[in-house]
Parts: sequence; structure tokens; C-alpha cells
Amino acid sequence: MRRRLFSALAAVAMACATVGAAGAGAGASASAAGAGTVSGPAARSVAAAEPYEWKNVRIDGGGFVPGIVFNQKEKNLVYARTDIGGAYRWEQASKSWTPLLDWVGWDKWGYNGVVSLATDPVETNRVYVAAGMYTNSWDPNNGAILRSADKGATWQATTLPFKLGGNMPGRGMGERLAVDPNRNSVVYFGAPEGNGLWRSTDKGVTWAKVASFPNAGNHADNPADPNGYTSHRPGVVWVTFDPSSATAGNTTQRIYVGVADKENTVYTSADGGTTWSRVAGQPTGYIAHKGVLDHVNHTLYIATSDTSGPYDGAKGDVWKLNTTTGAWTQISPVPSSSSEAYYGYSGLTIDRQNPGTIMVATQISWWPDVIFFRSTDSGATWTRIWDFTSYPNRSFRYTMDVSSSPWLTFGTNPQLPEVTPKLGWMTESLEIDPFDGNRMMYGTGATLYGTEDLKKWDTGGQLTIKPMAKGLEETAVLDLISPPSGPPLVSALGDIGGFRHTNLDAVPPMMFTSPIFTSTTSLDYAETNPAVMVRAGNFTDADRPNDSHAAFSTDGGANWFQGSEPAGINEGGTIAAAADGSRFVWAPKGVGVHHSVGYGNSWTASTGLPTGAVVESDRVNPNKFYGFSAGRFYVSVNGGASFTATAATGLPAEGNVKFKAVPGREGDIWLTGPRRRHRRRRGHLALHRRRRVVHQAARRPRTRSTSASARPRPARATRRCTRSPPSAASPACSAPTTPARAGSGSTTTSTSTATRARPSPATRASTAASTSAPTAAGILYADNDGTVPPDDTVAPTRPGTPVASAVTSSGATLTWAASTDAVGVSGYDVYREAGATDVKVATASSASYALSG
Repeated sequence: MRRRLFSALAAVAMACATVGAAGAGAGASASAAGAGTVSGPAARSVAAAEPYEWKNVRIDGGGFVPGIVFNQKEKNLVYARTDIGGAYRWEQASKSWTPLLDWVGWDKWGYNGVVSLATDPVETNRVYVAAGMYTNSWDPNNGAILRSADKGATWQATTLPFKLGGNMPGRGMGERLAVDPNRNSVVYFGAPEGNGLWRSTDKGVTWAKVASFPNAGNHADNPADPNGYTSHRPGVVWVTFDPSSATAGNTTQRIYVGVADKENTVYTSADGGTTWSRVAGQPTGYIAHKGVLDHVNHTLYIATSDTSGPYDGAKGDVWKLNTTTGAWTQISPVPSSSSEAYYGYSGLTIDRQNPGTIMVATQISWWPDVIFFRSTDSGATWTRIWDFTSYPNRSFRYTMDVSSSPWLTFGTNPQLPEVTPKLGWMTESLEIDPFDGNRMMYGTGATLYGTEDLKKWDTGGQLTIKPMAKGLEETAVLDLISPPSGPPLVSALGDIGGFRHTNLDAVPPMMFTSPIFTSTTSLDYAETNPAVMVRAGNFTDADRPNDSHAAFSTDGGANWFQGSEPAGINEGGTIAAAADGSRFVWAPKGVGVHHSVGYGNSWTASTGLPTGAVVESDRVNPNKFYGFSAGRFYVSVNGGASFTATAATGLPAEGNVKFKAVPGREGDIWLTGPRRRHRRRRGHLALHRRRRVVHQAARRPRTRSTSASARPRPARATRRCTRSPPSAASPACSAPTTPARAGSGSTTTSTSTATRARPSPATRASTAASTSAPTAAGILYADNDGTVPPDDTVAPTRPGTPVASAVTSSGATLTWAASTDAVGVSGYDVYREAGATDVKVATASSASYALSG
């Protein structure tokens, strides 16, 4: 039996060879005669490392910036937090932002939702982040407090016993995190969902609930929401210290805390957080989104609204509290009792150089635009950043310069009183630089704006507002294509539609227009006629009842036109173009699959494929299309008219599944599925010439099929294509490449660290931002500076027959003649015969292996 076992072992060389050989070695390696011969080599990517440099595809902005935080002691130390795209630090020299949470991996994807950020006013290198995406079932992990002692270059994390909601209602309130300005070892955090107020006394390493704090916050915008989203309770929403109530090194005694409770929204402590009380005489009926203290003049300002925000808010007021006398004064620019009031307030800030100067923003004025109010007398009188003159005309105290990001006009030409670009919307954070009253930054739902001549407001001039979002990439990537000719990249994005990227290092001038999709959900091009493209997407149907949710291009995405659409379509779903561009198959969300010959002039229902399926096309055969739904794979050989389920089994039955056919090889399909229970991760990969363009490399089990009717099997090999362009596939090098998986570099223990702030290829935030994949870190690409290694078209030589030595009762040492190969052999797979199949028992880095067991 021992002789039989050893004779059934085979060594298989690992090198870049034909994919078809991947499964051959094991099946042929053993023989009844015990010869132990070895057949063909296994395909495995072992090419030498290439000098890739990873960068962001520049868009600059693209998502909501709910928080901007200036350090009060160090000039130009500024942070920004986003709801689904992580946190950033300002670089004054380049006037750009450095991402700080790119080390977050798929296992903690929710950490890209930042509900609060605090910068230490004593040890200014220290910064804290409260991380977690959702408080409902969408995020499987609890939240964490991340801490850094080097301005975000490296991090440590302490996991909390509850979830946090960086992308939940109320995310623009705050800041929930606050560092004691006198004794910076003390840090407070206001928690959501009834979890109250928390405190750390060791610089964020450990945390404990403040048991004496009396109110965890009861407000929810819609307590009956079955999805658990608008039923979210924001809880304790801001913490503000009075630094004048203690001396350096001693615990600050006076603290103010805001709570999402319309009847009890402000609390205070006069003894360093030992006891707490509701502030007497406070206004009721609204929630204090912001609480900002002028400790010089002993005045607390609050901005209130009637909802959690950030999308709504119809009423509210601005108040100030004389902290010495306890007297409250309403200072609303437009009081809630006014018939002209249709908004609440947020975005509250003070000019620390002249603390009688304050500003506040509307929460929220969608039409005709957000309104900023400014007072230089502590709220006694106000001026507006724009005013109506003779309706619909307005006068402006500002000009907008969006030349660095021209897409911010959204390609619109609105009727007065609206203008483009808009001043903003969802402006929950409006911050004056504490060291420079001329500089202000504010966040919107699309970008981060700022000005460096704010004081012109007070002298009758016009201040200039520009985007200040370079390096802040927060687009929600839903699909990518990189055709073999034409633009290197075309993107499908949430909220801002998507772009034709002709230069990956420059901001594209305009998103897709004619038609405009709020979110583009799917893209494709004709493999052998790449000027033909198709996209599907979403928009508000009531606004454009005659528009289609599909658009076509015949010039590589430079111009687009609509066809017709089947009845009942409200969302884009997925869409696929035939290899030659002659026909299209469309699976709109909630509507049955349809196909069209030509550019969507008419659509015919397809049969055999369930509603809600994902569709793709073969990249060679124009009559062949594929579909996937609920764990079953489908094939059409008649241009999408009918689909037939294949015999494939073992595929993921739920979650977001992506698959793609390989260019140049009919029937060669690669599929990625969800990993474990994390159902909302998705990555997108596109190859182009000598560049590899990547969005959030897919970190899920991959399955490959080389026959449309065969059962896809786990991929034993990942192959690297370096042919220029990769789309021109060769028999020896044609399979797509997913960048190597890498660890996140951090765990959620209090002693964990991450040693880098920029990502390796696979560590940039792990998912796309959509309802199904809710993080957004933009698009990454890798450029090897034109270095193109030669194609590896020669298979390695066959390794020699394994020979057993040092045989004992529990093992033996196997040796074999080494293989040779043009680019080198990295190792060998060792197999054992097991009935009709073979079982891999080991991977050896050299031509020997010590077997045990």
C-alpha cells in the first residue's frame, strides 16, 4: 500500500502555459503500474513583477462630503470625511487631498463609511475616525473607533459593541467625536441607535459608556420603515467642549452635547462629564444638527432642523445661548414661523479670528439653490450669499469657477432662477479656517468647494468659489469597460452617470449626456466593432416620461442617442452588445429580458431567462449571449431570442455575481461571486493596451468555464496578459487578470496597525457604492510606464518522475527532475490519486517535497 501511495503522486510545474492544460496533469499523473509519470504542466501566473504604479483615475469628487474638520492649533491641518468613501487629509502644498483609509479591505468594507472625525488640538498628529457604514443588516460588522498618531499614515482600531452608520440618515450632523482640548487623553463619542454617549480616557484605546448621560436620542425620520434605513435613530450627534472651563492638563469641566430628540436636544455637564442635565430654556420641536461654541464670548450656537437629513429638512431655526446667564435667543435668518421658511439649518461655523462672525447654511434648499447666511454681529443681522431682485432674477455675492471640474455643470441649462453650476446641496458642513477668515470650505452632494477671499462678502465684492476636491475620489463605480481602440476607459457611475475618459490623469470635461442617467448601471461595447457602445441607467421617470433607460453610441462613447424601450422599465439593469454590434440584449430591473436587432428601435421579449438576470455577450460569436440568475447559468445561441439553462451547478445562488467572456475565445467565461456572507461587495476590472484599469479588485471565489455548456470549475490558475492590446487574445495568453489578493493590513483589535496609507492593487476600498455595493473609492489604474514584458507562449518542460526516499511509517521525501521555462518556474503542485480523480496535497517551491501523514 505504501508503494501504491507513493507511485500515485505527481509533481506539476507551475508556469504561464496554455489554460487548457490546467486540469490535465492531475488526471493523467497516476498509473496502476506505479510508474508515477507526470503529464502536462498546470497553468499558473508566475510572471516577474512589473513596475506598476497605482493611481486614481481623476474625477475629483463625485459624492457627498458630510464633514470638514480644521485643527484648531495647527494651520493647514484639515480633514474631510465622506459617507462611503473614507477620510482624507489636506495637503496645502499641492492643494489636494490624501486618502487615509485605503488600507481597508473587503472584510471591513464598512470602515469606509465615516460618521465622525476628530483632530487632536494638543498633539496635532493624532486623529480619530468613527467608522462603520450601516446600522442595519446591510453591514455585517460592528463599527470601530480608528486612531492614528501620525496624521492618518497608520491606524489602530478598537471595535465597538454596536454598529455605526456613516451612510445612514443624520450622517451630516456632528461632530460626534471630540477631543478634550485641555486633557487630550479624554475623547468623547456620541453613538447612534440608543447606545448613548461613550468616553475614552486613554486616547481612544479603550471605551466605556457614560452611564450618567440621560438621553440616547429617540428621533427617527420614519420609525416604521421595514428596511431599517429611515427608522435609524441618529442618537447622540455632537459634542462640544468649553476650553475656558479648565487649564492645560486638567479635564475640561464644561461640555455640551447634542441629541436627536426634538424635545430635549441639548445637554451639558459642569463637572467634566460626571453629571449631566438638560439645558434649561432650550428650544423644542427641532433637532440641533450642529453645536458650535464661541468660548471667547461665552456663546453656544445651534442650528436646528426638523429631520435627520441630509436629503430633507423643511423647518428649523438658529439659536444662541449665553452660557454665562443661561439666556436663549432666536437668531434665525428666516425663522421657522415665517411663510418664507421651507428649510431647516445646518452647516454652522464661526470665524475664530473674529468670533462675532458666524455663518449657517440651509438644510435643505434644493430650489433654486442652497443659501448661505453670514452675520458679523453674532446673529443680530444677516446677509445672504444670493438674493432675489426681480423674479426670476437673482443677485450674487459670489462667482463660480469650475474650470478644474467642468462636469459640475451636469451638462444642464436650467431656467431661471436656477443656474448652473449650483452653489450646492446637502451642505451640512460649512467651515471657516480658524487661522484665516478668508478661507472657507464646504461639502455638497457632489464635491467639496471652497474660497480664499471670503471677506469680500463683507465689502460688497464677489468672492470666488472653486472646487477643492483634487485627490478626493468618491465616485460609486457600477461598471467599467476598456475597449481595444478608442478611449482607454469608459465608466458607469452612481449619482453622476459616468464618463468617457480620454486621459486618466485629467478630470473629464463632462459626464454622459443626451440622455443623462442619474446612475449608469451597465456598460458594454462590441468586441470586434468597439466604436459601438451601449449603456443602461436610472433617472426619475416622472421628470422624463418619454426617455429611454438605454442609450447607444457608434463613435466610441463621444455621442449617444436613444432607442425605444419595453413597457414598465424604471431602472436600467444590465445590457449587453453582440460581438459585432449587430444586436443587444437587455435585462432591465424588474422587467423581463428583451433583445433588439439594431439600436433599440424595437425590442422583443426573450424566453428562458428569468427577470432580474445578469446578461453579457460572447466576445467572438455575435449570436451568443449569456445570462445568470439565482445560481444558474444560461446560454443563447440565437442572438438573445431564447436562453437555455446549462448543467452548471455549485454557483452562488444569491448575492452580486459578475461574469465576463474572454476576448478572442468563444465560450470562455470568468465569473466572480460573493464571499461568505458578505453579499454586497463588487469589483470591476478592465484591461486596455499596456494599462490595467481597476476598480476595487474582486476578492471573491472565481469560477471559469471554457465551454458554455460545461460546468464552471474553480480556477486553478490566474493568467497574466501583456499582449498589446490584451483584447487581441492569443491561444497562450488570453485570460483576464485580477490583481493579487492582499490583506487589509489591519484588524479590529486595539493593537492592530496598518502600515500604509496608499493601497496595494487589491486593498483599495473593497466595493462599489450602490444599494448593493455600498462603498465608493473611485477608479484605480496601474501604468507600467510602457514596459511590456514579452508574451510567455512556451510551456515549461515536464517535471521528472517523482522518486521516494527516506521512507518511514509516516511519510517520505519526494524528489523529481526540475522543469525548465523561459521565464522561470516558481514551484510545483503535488497530487495524489484518489479514485477517478486526483487530489492536490501540496505546493512545493523546489523539486522536492517532504510528505507526511
